[in-house]
Amino acid sequence: MTDALSHALGKPARESKFWNAHIETMPRAQLDALQLQRLQKLVRYAYERSPFYRRKFDSVGLKPADIRSLEDFKHKVPLTDKSEFIDQQLDAPPYGPTAALPDDFIVHHCETSGSTGKPLAIPYSMYDTVRYGESWACGYWALGIRPSDTFYFAFGWGNFAGFWSAYWGARRLGCRVISGGGLDTKGHVQAIMRMRPTVLISTPTFALRMAAVAAEMGVDVAASSIKFTYHAGEPGPTALPAMRRQIEQAWDARAGELLGIAEVDAFAPSCPNGDGVHVNELDNFTWSIDPQTLQEVGDGEIGENVITSFSNTAQPLLNYRSHDLVRRRSGCSCGRTWVKFEGSVLGRTDFMVTVRGTNVYQTAVEHLIGQIPEVSHSYELVLTREDDNDVMTIRFEPVKALANDRAAWSALERRLSDHIHQSLHVRLKTVAVPPESLPRYELKTKRIIDQRPKDFRRALDR
Repeated sequence: MTDALSHALGKPARESKFWNAHIETMPRAQLDALQLQRLQKLVRYAYERSPFYRRKFDSVGLKPADIRSLEDFKHKVPLTDKSEFIDQQLDAPPYGPTAALPDDFIVHHCETSGSTGKPLAIPYSMYDTVRYGESWACGYWALGIRPSDTFYFAFGWGNFAGFWSAYWGARRLGCRVISGGGLDTKGHVQAIMRMRPTVLISTPTFALRMAAVAAEMGVDVAASSIKFTYHAGEPGPTALPAMRRQIEQAWDARAGELLGIAEVDAFAPSCPNGDGVHVNELDNFTWSIDPQTLQEVGDGEIGENVITSFSNTAQPLLNYRSHDLVRRRSGCSCGRTWVKFEGSVLGRTDFMVTVRGTNVYQTAVEHLIGQIPEVSHSYELVLTREDDNDVMTIRFEPVKALANDRAAWSALERRLSDHIHQSLHVRLKTVAVPPESLPRYELKTKRIIDQRPKDFRRALDR
């Protein structure tokens, strides 16, 4: 840290584990009281300003004054889903009747990645962009990143919302930003070596891809200026410990990640312990439900995360079904009192397949794949139907050292299948394919290849 910044921050602030110690360590009773106040104001705001919510609340006879407790909010405010907002936007583009602010207040337009089908348009006010950045700042600071660090963004600056919010976080922290927009993978490596940033922002798989390409170029990124890597967009270091080890070894840097929902908030920065993420409860209220019965599930149980953000003044999202399966825990040895999701997202309600009577989740399979060192980080999970059952086939690339050893491929197929069977008690098909044959992605890596008949796919993918 430069002398000027060191003097300006002061030693206590500089060495604090927390970006905002008051909020991040607030006792639960005080957090609950604060969230109730904010939820009550948000319900009234949405009812008065959004035609969508006025109709939705009126249809169940709900008035803002009816929300007197957190339980009232959870069980009286109707659940919402992305498909509702997409339908409204298709009927009246770009934002439909869900918007709660006039167009004059919209300063930034983004869209979801479309990984579940049609993209959702997202309007942001200036306030929204500042609040989105706050969650990133909490995560950056906990990992050890400080205002004197320099960020390198290894992606193209399109409409995808995810890494725009990461930029807002870097700006909130006061760091220097270098854009890698428009460069190919080799160009990113060359830019990093030339400009000497200390923080790499990318999807986790692209960080590994850059390290692999750098090695082909004769560049050792472990000896580069990068001290931290931070990720989003797909399961990363806190969801997949094997991936964290790979990234940290390849870059000789500390790896962190943030769990976000583009249309909601960058809502959960990684825990410094590296085993999950913490919900930014200054800006979000969350609870979990059984995705089948819609009943609330308790602490320590796996359930679907339902989220409400206080950061969306332009397009509020209340009791929003994320379709992310999480295990909630209260409290953490890191000192944060914010709710923790162990292992980040454990799976998706719409990415679960039942194979011979066993529920199989994407992230569980990815975690097991990462435990076999001879399997590279390039793989696909292909879904098909056979004899009225879902079938998952793992297509994977062996590491390059085995490129010409077909006998080793066959042995690796059996080993991976046995390893998954031992843990999940179901045998999946495994197929090795030549190294470098599967597609590469700069943003979200497409792991799920759904080849089932349309009636068996997620609604938005049909």
